[in-house]
Amino acid sequence: MVSIGIIYDFIRPEEKMLINEARNQGVEVKLIDAKNIYFNISNSLKNLEDIYLQRCVSYFRSIHITYLLESFKCTVINSFNTALICGNKLFTTISLLKHGIPVPKTAISFSKSSALKVLDEIGYPSILKPVIGSWGRLIAPLNDPESSLAILESREYLHPIYHLYYIQERVERPPRDIRSLVVDGQFICAIYRYQPPLDWRTNTARGGRAEPCPGVDELIDVSVRAAEAVNGEIVGVDCMEGRDGLVVHEVNNTVEFKNMVRVTGVNIPSAIISYLKRRAKK
Repeated sequence: MVSIGIIYDFIRPEEKMLINEARNQGVEVKLIDAKNIYFNISNSLKNLEDIYLQRCVSYFRSIHITYLLESFKCTVINSFNTALICGNKLFTTISLLKHGIPVPKTAISFSKSSALKVLDEIGYPSILKPVIGSWGRLIAPLNDPESSLAILESREYLHPIYHLYYIQERVERPPRDIRSLVVDGQFICAIYRYQPPLDWRTNTARGGRAEPCPGVDELIDVSVRAAEAVNGEIVGVDCMEGRDGLVVHEVNNTVEFKNMVRVTGVNIPSAIISYLKRRAKK
């Protein structure tokens, strides 16, 4: 029997679905709470599972636990390198560009004054994003020089990670974006995420509405290539419909998919657990 270790720090609906599906497929599941475990790195790890699925919400827990397990020759999905890249928007954008995948115009600066120079070049409106973060938190629209200066100044009083000014153009798009899911290089399904009233962000965690999105050729191609660009085995790819076609703005390492299951009817947990079983036997 295949044994899968699921590493988590919060049990979300996605983890519950994965646990139930693993049991339905006759897979032994070991639940590993990242908040309670510890590693004596001076000794060899014992009682290891065939494969581990990394599902930590915390980026820093995720990359450190994954690195530790991989250092003891364990297989973790996704890998440390994939998690490191996907959890950092700058690293993700560079990886996508290297593989010829369209992204919004993007710049990075390291001070308030250079960020203002970036805005002179990219133009208004633009978007300021933290390089590390999720669910649309601390993302701010930069609509004009006056308000942008106030927003940039406010970041100077936050943690130094927020002194990295990752700025993208505000893509002219419909009031929605697209999230697709790729497992083992295969496009599984996609949804539109419509922005809620009084908000320009589309995150369903912020009230965005999910609807099915057809798997057209362009979306399938961009999604699969984006997953390949970060060596992602199970990833979500976030795209926007720009004037000249799709642009990718994020690739998610521990993708949330409950709304994808709900609106598409696709059994995503089955696709994931089936892949982990195949991968464990390699």
